[in-house]
Amino acid sequence: MPNQHVTKRDNGWAVKAEGSKKATVIKKTQAEAIAVAREISRNQKTELFIHGTDGKIRARDSHGHDPYPPKG
Repeated sequence: MPNQHVTKRDNGWAVKAEGSKKATVIKKTQAEAIAVAREISRNQKTELFIHGTDGKIRARDSHGHDPYPPKG
């Protein structure tokens, strides 16, 4: 399953699967896009990457395969 990315678009914020050419959905606010992407990521047990307005990754959530799991 592909990881999910939230990125800025001219018309809002896009939720896009890694490697996909088209956005899954475009929302007006980043918060709305994050909520949708988080749900998809949880269901698919993938990583969620949240990009800032500059395009750089500003946060990430792991909902499955975490390459750096916490040691405990």
